[in-house]
Amino acid sequence: MSKRILYFLTPGTHISAFDVTIAADAGFDLVIPFTEIRPDGVANIVQDAIFSRPPKRFNDTGIFIGGRDVHLATDMFQKAKNAMVGDFQVGVFADPNGAYTTSASVVALVEQTLKKQTGSGVNGRNVAVFGTGPVGLCAAALVSKLGASTKLCHLTADDDQRVAIGFCERYKTKVEWVSAETSEEKIDVLKDAEVVICAARAGIRILNRAELEHAKNLILAADTNAVPPSGIADIGPHFLNEEVSFSSVNFRAIGALAIGNLKYKTQFGLYEQIHKAKQPALFDFPEAYEFALSVLHNK
Repeated sequence: MSKRILYFLTPGTHISAFDVTIAADAGFDLVIPFTEIRPDGVANIVQDAIFSRPPKRFNDTGIFIGGRDVHLATDMFQKAKNAMVGDFQVGVFADPNGAYTTSASVVALVEQTLKKQTGSGVNGRNVAVFGTGPVGLCAAALVSKLGASTKLCHLTADDDQRVAIGFCERYKTKVEWVSAETSEEKIDVLKDAEVVICAARAGIRILNRAELEHAKNLILAADTNAVPPSGIADIGPHFLNEEVSFSSVNFRAIGALAIGNLKYKTQFGLYEQIHKAKQPALFDFPEAYEFALSVLHNK
């Protein structure tokens, strides 16, 4: 009997146990690791995979691109797409460090919550994303693509503006690079922000009450940090459109575990789509966002 095979490509020295477990639960019989793979090594692996089975068997073979570097993942995803030959194709799903499905989930929840509260989503709103790591970059690109005026707020002097802006430009999105290294700089950002997404390092408080008291226009805040303390003061991990109120500030909140729940469903569902889709599946983070939205709509 033939097996459903997922080839797991990573630039790192090992693959993620988390990703492997979800892939197995989603129906793959074999998950085969390819470690220390660079973009120039992707095409040979993909073409070995596509030519080993007839064209109509594309549902039985998948390529997953992991690792921790979204820049490399973008290059590897493009190399995988370009390696297809005619009708010989397989599904490709990129999710480095879970950043694609996490950013997709937080933005989908933000969009849904805003529409529930105000009747409209992020389009035309001022959105501040704190943290320029993988999740922050992807979230900033997504909200910008949806029409938001987006600030990508760096928290340390080591954050690389050129690389971050270059990533957003690859997806034809425009974001403003601003400093949020000091409390005063965070307050300046918060004064105009209607939506805040905190996607910084786990276990570090990024926005405290004293800073949030200046966020008079804030409608919604989302925090991806599940490790105490929360990245944003007063936001619990299970919050899902919960009200936060103190001083003269009142806003709704989404916590990390609520985001994580949708992230799991999105990753699981995209794995399933590789072996259920009517056409060879190609999933980057914009496609992950559309799938996350569909999960919310189908609840």
